[in-house]
Amino acid sequence: MSAHLSLTTALLELPAYLRGIGVTTAEKLAAELGSAIGKVSPAEVTVEDLLLYLPFRYEDRSHLPQVCDLRPGQSASVLVEVSLASSYPIRTRQGKQLTLFEVIGWDSTGRIRACWWNQPYLRQVFQPGRRVVLYGEWEFSSRARCYQVENPDYEVLNDETDDDVPETIHVGRCVPVYRKLGTFRTRALRSLIFRLLQALHDVPDDGLPDELRHGSRELPPLPTKLAALWEVHFPKATEHLESIQARRSLAHARLALEEFFLLTLALANRRRQREQAGEKAGMRVTDAIRERARQTLPFRLTNAQKRVIREIVSDLTGTRPMSRLLQGDVGSGKTVVALQAMIVAVENGWQVALMAPTEILVEQHWRSMTRWLSGTPYRLAALTGRLKPSEKKAIRQALANHEVDIVIGTQALIQNDTAFARLGLVIIDEQHRFGVLQREQLLARGVSPDVLVMTATPIPRSLAMALYGDLDVSVIDELPPGRKPVVTAVRTNERRDRVYDFIRQECAAGRQAYIVYPLVEESEKLDVAAATAAAAQLQQEVFPTLVVGLLHGRMKSEEKDAVMQKFVAGEIHVLVTTTVVEVGIDVPNASVMVIEHPERFGLAQLHQLRGRVGRGAAKSYCVLMAPDGISPEALERLNFFAQTPDGFAIAEKDLAWRGPGEMLGLRQSGLPVFRVGDLIRDADWLTLAREAAWRVWREQPNAPQTQHWLARAQRMFPMAMGGVH
Repeated sequence: MSAHLSLTTALLELPAYLRGIGVTTAEKLAAELGSAIGKVSPAEVTVEDLLLYLPFRYEDRSHLPQVCDLRPGQSASVLVEVSLASSYPIRTRQGKQLTLFEVIGWDSTGRIRACWWNQPYLRQVFQPGRRVVLYGEWEFSSRARCYQVENPDYEVLNDETDDDVPETIHVGRCVPVYRKLGTFRTRALRSLIFRLLQALHDVPDDGLPDELRHGSRELPPLPTKLAALWEVHFPKATEHLESIQARRSLAHARLALEEFFLLTLALANRRRQREQAGEKAGMRVTDAIRERARQTLPFRLTNAQKRVIREIVSDLTGTRPMSRLLQGDVGSGKTVVALQAMIVAVENGWQVALMAPTEILVEQHWRSMTRWLSGTPYRLAALTGRLKPSEKKAIRQALANHEVDIVIGTQALIQNDTAFARLGLVIIDEQHRFGVLQREQLLARGVSPDVLVMTATPIPRSLAMALYGDLDVSVIDELPPGRKPVVTAVRTNERRDRVYDFIRQECAAGRQAYIVYPLVEESEKLDVAAATAAAAQLQQEVFPTLVVGLLHGRMKSEEKDAVMQKFVAGEIHVLVTTTVVEVGIDVPNASVMVIEHPERFGLAQLHQLRGRVGRGAAKSYCVLMAPDGISPEALERLNFFAQTPDGFAIAEKDLAWRGPGEMLGLRQSGLPVFRVGDLIRDADWLTLAREAAWRVWREQPNAPQTQHWLARAQRMFPMAMGGVH
């Protein structure tokens, strides 16, 4: 074993350092771990990456319960010796053939039974005489006359011996349990991680500035990096197991703070790179420009909108490119604020690009901008993927020749053949739908352009710091005059007829309704009503005297546009739709939103859907149609949502319940992958790390240590950091 193994050693090189690790094993490990943490190339996966693959739970095997101590419903690990293992076929009532694998085990106090479905290969694992640890929820079987467990986690203790690893890391102590990594189970990972930690000696403890490592009023002195790694994998004392299990120990703090610190430092560097990319041509705002901007306003601005416009204009007329996040709840008037920024840029001779995630949202912006800017000399264009090649070519040529002032588009704006003559302002709507790289690709089409990022999804502070730590933040925290809160209620199927009667009443009064479904077509896996089938049933049986329309994401763009135009014109009374209406649909006459199977949606998504109504003068309603048999936890979430109009309060609760990845959606590619830190649990540590990182950046941006940290950040967050070097 070499003495030169380090945290930066590639896993592919492990055969040269650890006995018994072959090339094939190293390649498989690097590929599996790289896929799990978002590293594209297995060659980039390092020893540190594996050491940051933390246990998902710990077992106190110094005091394993014996069989006689088990209680019904108890989740516990039990150590037994296998006496019998067999499998046999079972035919279900539906005639389906299944295989049941059964193990009988003993300790000195009694017998247990464990079983698994359709896993006959376990015969090779559970051979008589082997000692195994079984973890699961135990129940007493009067038929078998013993405690039994179904599909438990398992670990064979005396399977294969490894002379480099003592048996005491698996029993007789607090033992780490890892999630399976491809073909690598918890025992193999535990042994390998133990050997790696043994092989590491001189681990630099320079991942944090002194002010964090040495402690402060908020945080006691932290262990070294190597000591922290040992403690999170092989805790010394079981009395600290509770804080270790909750990932709130000082060892976890040491590792999480390093992640947060390096990320924030890299975000600061990204902003600096943007500011230094080229000299920004300053804009100016004259009385004539102010008057032109006022003439385009569709309504009187709120005080919050006025405040945000002042912040944006200050950025536009400053010497550094604007880097600003504009947050505003549904219907708060962000687009009108963006319009004012556009006019300032165009009046100063610059082009503006507004990028939105969906064609429907692009069409919505296009209609609004065309209406508001009618009578002005400003030249608008819309660029989407559905245009004919000749139409795209014509628009791109016009952009290159500065024959278009404002272009609104989807990701077609960042295709290679899209070029601008003088791009000065970039506006990105619903930024969380895009990744960092997509944002940078659009910015690269201008010379130090000003950038305004908008989102109608309220983002909790900790999540905003991780996603947008390089941006200044403006918040529109006031709704326009006349906007009434949407009355929200949870209803069950027994009230469905009343809900339909209410829709008929609203439509008779000249208003319209949405009915939203989670899926487009029937699925065997999810017991949800399909929008396509529901539209036909509603038209024929429920609303025969009304016009029912259908809108979903699998329709062609021309079909979507035709449906939306009819709905806007009032030709469709009830629009059955999927979540394509989540953002961008603005029909002031719609007063009712019925959401089927609301438990399938996140709270933030429900809030977006609710925001599609209440946009006109009429009182509006959102009805959550909960299915029969809904769980108490899901019902609690829906009732919280119904009683809470504040989008930021909803976002905080959604983040706590679902986590950042689910909350923002699977398409979010800009969210950093944290191995230790958690944006919900560790928000206080994130704040400390962020403050320290910005102090370092302000005071010593070019210091060798700062550049070392930036290089480490690039390795730790390769996908999230984009252009950071």
